[in-house]
This record gives sequence, C-alpha cells and structure tokens, in this order.
Amino acid sequence: MDAWKMALLPHATPSPDPACLCHSCTKLSTSLFLPLLTCAGEICGFRIHGQNVPFEAVVLDKSTGEGVIRAKDKLDCELQKEHTFTIQAYDCGEGPDGANMKKSHKATVHIQVNDINEYSPVFKERSYKATVIEGKNYDNILKVEAVDADCSFQYSQICSYEIVTPDVPFTVDKDGNIKNTEKLNYSKERMYKLTVTAYDCGKNRASEDVLVKINIKPTCKPSWQGFNKRIEYEPGTGTLALFPSIHMENCEEPITSIQATIELETSHIGKGCDRDTYSEKSLHKLCGASAGTVELLPSPSSTTNWTLGLPTDNGHDSDQVFEFNGTQAIKIPDGMVSSSLKEPFTVSVWMRHGPGAREKETILCNSDKTEMNRHHYSLYVHNCRLVMLLRQDPTEAESYKPAEFHWKLDQVCDKEWHHYVLNIEFPSVALFVDGATFEPFLVSEDYPLHATKIDTQLTVGACWQDFTGHENETEAVSQPSTGGSVHMTQFFRGSLAGLMIRSGKLENKKVIDCLYTCKEGLDVQLPEDVASAVKVRFNPNQSSLTLEGDDIENVEKVMQHISYLNSRQFPTPGIRHLRISTTVKCFNEDSCITMPDSEGYVMVLQPEEPKISLSGIDHFARGASDFESSEGVTLFPELRIVSTITREVEAEAEGEDDPTVQENVVSEEIMHNLDNCEVTVVGDDLDGEHESLDLDLTQIQQRGLEMSSSNVGMIITGVNTMANYEQVLHLIRYRNWHTEALFDRKFKLVCSELNGRYISNGFKVEVNVIHTTNPMDHANNAMVQPQFINPVHPASVDLSGHNLVNAHQASVVPSAATIVIVVCVSFLVFMIILGVFRIRAAHQRSMRDQENGKENEMDWDDSALTITVNPMEVWSMRTSLSSPFSLDTVMDTHAYCSLSCVEEEIFCTFGTL
Repeated sequence: MDAWKMALLPHATPSPDPACLCHSCTKLSTSLFLPLLTCAGEICGFRIHGQNVPFEAVVLDKSTGEGVIRAKDKLDCELQKEHTFTIQAYDCGEGPDGANMKKSHKATVHIQVNDINEYSPVFKERSYKATVIEGKNYDNILKVEAVDADCSFQYSQICSYEIVTPDVPFTVDKDGNIKNTEKLNYSKERMYKLTVTAYDCGKNRASEDVLVKINIKPTCKPSWQGFNKRIEYEPGTGTLALFPSIHMENCEEPITSIQATIELETSHIGKGCDRDTYSEKSLHKLCGASAGTVELLPSPSSTTNWTLGLPTDNGHDSDQVFEFNGTQAIKIPDGMVSSSLKEPFTVSVWMRHGPGAREKETILCNSDKTEMNRHHYSLYVHNCRLVMLLRQDPTEAESYKPAEFHWKLDQVCDKEWHHYVLNIEFPSVALFVDGATFEPFLVSEDYPLHATKIDTQLTVGACWQDFTGHENETEAVSQPSTGGSVHMTQFFRGSLAGLMIRSGKLENKKVIDCLYTCKEGLDVQLPEDVASAVKVRFNPNQSSLTLEGDDIENVEKVMQHISYLNSRQFPTPGIRHLRISTTVKCFNEDSCITMPDSEGYVMVLQPEEPKISLSGIDHFARGASDFESSEGVTLFPELRIVSTITREVEAEAEGEDDPTVQENVVSEEIMHNLDNCEVTVVGDDLDGEHESLDLDLTQIQQRGLEMSSSNVGMIITGVNTMANYEQVLHLIRYRNWHTEALFDRKFKLVCSELNGRYISNGFKVEVNVIHTTNPMDHANNAMVQPQFINPVHPASVDLSGHNLVNAHQASVVPSAATIVIVVCVSFLVFMIILGVFRIRAAHQRSMRDQENGKENEMDWDDSALTITVNPMEVWSMRTSLSSPFSLDTVMDTHAYCSLSCVEEEIFCTFGTL
C-alpha cells in the first residue's frame, strides 16, 4: 500500500481539537483514504511518534486538514504483518514565524499489511529414508513435511502432497504420511525411490521435489549374519579367523542365555581329518612308541610287496587306504610276526565299515596252515560288534579261560573312519576307540588249544582255512560261495589302514592320543573382557566347540575370535564344512525365537608342491681292488638333496593399469622331511654270493632310521630331515669280491616325502670297474724258435719305470711273420683311435645327462691296466693319452695284440703264433 489519506476539517476554534484527528483506519492496498472527520482551522503538519516507523504523514490541504500516510519503503508482510504508531497534528501558529503553535492530542494508527502468494513450499529435509519389513501393511511408514514462507494463513498453509513417481505401491495423504498400498516383497524389490512434491493453499507447487528412499527388509529371521560362506585358507599361514564380523539377529527379542556349537566337518578328509600321512610305523615312532612294531599293511614296495594286489585309494594327498570288497585278502609273509605272540601285545588299526551281512568279517586272523583249522587269535566284526578272539596255549590245568571279548559299538557300522587300539594282557583286553576307552559287554570262555606242531598262517581281510583237513574246533566254517581263494573265509568288506601289531609291550595312552590327534581343528583366543562371561568347551580332536553365555554381545565377541588352524606343512586340500547350531532362552518363552543352523565352509587351497631334486656324480670308475676291499666303493659321495617350490610373483610397475605387468615365476628352496629313500639295482639283481650293498647300522640307528635290503636294492625309511638323509646316503657302499667278469654296475636312487605323496627325480649312478693285471714272462716264450723273434731296439722306446715283458733278440724275421706284424700294428692303431673316440663320445653323453648342468666327472684309478697274451714275437710302442679309456683285447688264430696301461701311458705288446 502506498499511503493513508486523512482530512482535518475546521471547527469554531482555531486550535486543533484532538477529536478532529483520524481515529480509525482501514486496510487499503494502493488507494487513498479520507476519514470522515473534519476540523476547523488550518493544519500545517503531522508528526508520527514511534521508533523505526516505516511511514510518514504529509499534509495535502491545510485548510481542510487533509493529509496522507505513506510508506517510506516497500513493506514485507513476512517481516511484519502489522504496524502501530501514534500521530499528532499541529497548526501553523501566529505570525510569520509560527509562534504559539498549537498541537492536537495523539491518535493511534493501526496498519495491517496485505499478503500476496509470493513463496512456494519448501521441504524441511533434503531427503527422507525409511526401512520396512516385507509382507506387512503399514498405516504410516514415514512423514514428509514442507513449509511456506508466506505470512497469511491462506498462502502459508500446505494443503496437499503428491507422489510424482508413477506406478509405485505407495500413497501420501494431505498431512504428508506415506504408506504402502500393497504388501511388499523383498525378493521383488529391495528399495523404492519416490519423488514427492507439496502444494500450498494458493496452489503453488514446491520449488523442489524431495527424494524418499524406502528399504525393504526380508521378514526378520533370527540367524547369524555378517560372515562369509566361503573362507579360503592358504597353507602355511597359521590361524585364520572364521567370523571376524559375525553378529546375531535376534529380531529384538530379549534373550536370557545363548548356547552356540561350531562344528568343523572333516570326516571326508583322510581318516576323519587332516593328519600326517607318513607310514603308520613312522607315525608310531614320531609319537614315541617303543620299537618292535610291525606294519601289516605297508605301502607296496620292493621289500613289502604282499599288499601289491590290494585296491587302494587314489592319489597320495592322504595316507594309503586299502579297500576290501569281500573277495580280497592277503597272507602276511612268514617271519614278519612271531608265530608265538608273546603277551602283552597291542593291535591297532584304522577301519571304516558300514552295516554288513550276518557273517563274520575278519580283520586279522592267525590260524593253522593245515589240518586243524584252529583260530589262535583273530579280530573280526560281526553284527556291528567288534570281537577279539584269543585262544590260550595248552596248560597243565584244563579249565575254561576267557577267549572272546565282544564290544557293541555304533562306530563299527557308521561308515566313518575310527581308530581302534587293543591292549591285550590276558585275561583282560582294553579297547580304545578314537582315544576313548570301552569295556566289553560280553566275555565268553573256552578251553585252551591242544598242543600241536602245526605252523600258523597270519592273514588280513579273511581267515586262512584249509578245507582238506578238519574243521575249526569251535565251529564249522563254510567255503565261500564266490570270489577269493578256496583257502580263505570270513572275508572283510570295508576299508583298512595302519594295521599294526607289537609284541611284548602295551601302547600307552599318550601314544594312542598322539596317533589319533588331528593336525587341523578349531581354536579360540578369548578376549580378556569376556573370558569369565562365556564358557568354552572343545571335543577331543578340536573339530567342535561350544559357547555358553548370557549376553549376546559377549558371545558375539568370542565368535569373532574363533579361528581355523592346520599345522601341516602340506595340508590336504579341499572343503571343510562349517555348521553353527544355536539354542537361545528368552524372558517370554511363548514368543522366544528359534535360531536355524548357519552353514559355510573352509576351502583349504592346494599347497605349493615341492620338487625334490637329487644330484651328484653320476658316472665314475674304480679299480677292481677297491670293489673287493672290505670297505667297498661309495655310491653317492657327493649327493645333494634340494627341495624347491615355484611361486608366481607379480612384477612391479609404475601404474596400476600398466598393461605390461606380468607375473614372474621364481623358485624358492624350502626345508622339509623325507620318509623314504630307495636304492635299486638297474639290470641284473645282486648276487648275494659275491656282491652286496652295505650301510653302517650304527649310523642308521643314531638318526632314528631303519634299513632293509634285498637282492634288488636297499630301502631306508623313517621321518627325518633331508640333511640327515644326505649323510646316511653318503655312507652306502657297493662291494663285489668277484670282479673278474664285472665291467660296470648301475644303480638308481629315489627319495620321497609323506608316504609317496612327493617323489624326487630318479638319480642314476653308473660305476665302472678297472681291471689290473701284473705282467709276467710267458712260459711259452721259451719254446719260440730264434728265427721268429724280432729284435727290440732300446733307443726307440723308453721302458724305464715300467714292468714290461722282456725283449728278445732275433736275427731273422720270416716274411709271413712280417706280414702278420704289420697287420697287427695297423689294427692296434685303429683300436687306439676307436677307443679314444668312444671315450670322448661317452664323456659328452654323460655331460648332457648330468642334472642341474653340473659337469660330470669320470674318476679313474691310476693303477696299471695290462692285458697280455703269450707272445712269440714282441714289439712295444708307447703313446700318451690325456683322457682315460678302455680297449678290448683283440686277437685271432694267427696274430694277437695286448695292451698295458700304466698311469698316463699305454704299452702295447703284440706277437704271432
């Protein structure tokens, strides 16, 4: 509004009357307002009283007292809707200078500022978020709110809201409340994004629309959350945290106690979990078992070949397992186990067996070879029972004694691997299954066996039965209907490994636990602040642990510190399943939640496979006397055993996106144990009458190793370092005390780790025999006629320092003899050249075959080599060679040549018959 207009009309009195002032005002926008009041006399002006009044009063007509109130600047309703002030009129006074000016009383002026719709609605928040659970209808998910800056009620009020985004299952009311129009589905949409606008009552739209995000949560299901289902474990990295960020979703249900069990499933790995896969005999030694243990199911080799025909598991990632399908069985060679087994003794075995038939299934049996068919002792399975039969030897007193011990065990038929140890000390038998003791539920008695001189046969997988003789003293045994030998019965169906028997001593509990202990399992490091608030229990092999606590937060902290550990240098790769089973108790049992099992798995990655390399001198020669000596010849004097792994290393580059970056392959030497080295003869087997492979047993025993030998070679077994194996192999000697017909021998060395899982290269060694003969005068020289003897001129040949045949003088050389001599000399020169060529060719070939680029050496003895045939006429010549060689004696019926090699000189003697 621009101005207020008012008039003061004159009255009878010349002075202004306060009643003549404007006393009422009406809102106007731009028009003038003339009050209906008039005052007499002349009015010279108006004065406004008040602070910061944005108005001024101007006289329009002095005679009439008409004036106008107008704004000094533009008014803003949003800043101030009303203005109140006082106004006073005054006359012009007397005289030209206006003396005695009269004033009226003050009058109050009220001014209201009219509003216009100049502002649009604005939302209070830049965006809105909300989370809802699927499957529910909500009356109010969230509220959006906008404001308008206009000052009037009409224009400042928000009259409506609108969702601009089309085709969404939501609506908004006039108050800004958003709700869903249908049940939401998490699998269909996990988040909705809506655009919402607002209108004021003047129909002005919001200057900017607002974004609303509505997250859809699946129906609350109590569970463990925040952990990876697949967890990769790299061998050799120690412990690995399994659930570093795990937390429990309890759907806001108050909980009073929690019990969580974490299980690591390893039954499919090896024999129930990852263990060292050395031979069972080596494992017994590592666990501290006493000597004298006999392995009845060893890995097949040249010295333990009775298991060669049995089906085995595939590969060598785990130790070797033998499969029995009801038709296979093996006989243990005589002498492996004493026929008169002394008590106490121990039998241990790994077995996996499922529900079987009603027939007996024999694991181990010692029975008569012929005639009587008596079972002296046996271990067998019958109707998911493990039975140990032990018949006593004859005694003076013919009385019943304990003979069969029966255990009813679920483990026998659950198709899982279990470790069984039986400590037999008559009249009691103690059974350990997976380290836990079990008492027999039945012990039956029988008479001792009658005294006989019949030999016994020890078998595995069945029981030896001679059907040509009498039947078993205790029961009749039927011949197997199909498969197998007619001498076998009670066949076993299942898997066996590590079958051991030891006479004279019982296995102690510490060794039993060591044999069963896994190399992998669960571990937990309790935080100090929750150690007393949460109880932790492990099972014996640490494949399962249980937590108990009253507070969710404390249990979560312990869960976050649970880790997986595999202490093997080369673990078995593959999956280990994880399962978390949880039980909770609530304040309100009626609404208490149920926690489902959570599952995941640990993926043990393939370890870097070591490459075991054997290198050294692979070709040398020695004099025959060295082979015939008591010490013999060392086969591997400079043997070197090195193991390396190959790693891929990413090359460094300036930028991350450099396309030239390539992975480099590097070889890294590592240290680990060996458990077997085998020396085999290449070619004909050793003849025990005049040759052998020898090794000092004291050196073997000092290093805790064992050695066995046969006519095909030698085997060294036992878990030990590569350095110790090197030292022992350096001591292997080859002897031959009948070398007349021996020119060379070849041997092959192979070493392995983890029961054949990692095998070295085959290192071959060839040794040559240098024959030495002392020259002597030939007796038939005396019968040679003088005319057939050629003279030898001392000036032409230097014979000092050598033991040669004496030269003989001859005055005449017949023409036929001359021809023979020329032919022999020519042939001799040809043979010398051919020998040098063959030696150099062999030397170059051995250089190519030498592994790791090492130069092959050929070590020749410096002793003399003489090949002499009784000459009638003798010529001598000498030549010098820089490299060793060997030549065969060449002769025919009319002429002959013989060679004598002393140090670096070769002497040739030839003649004619």
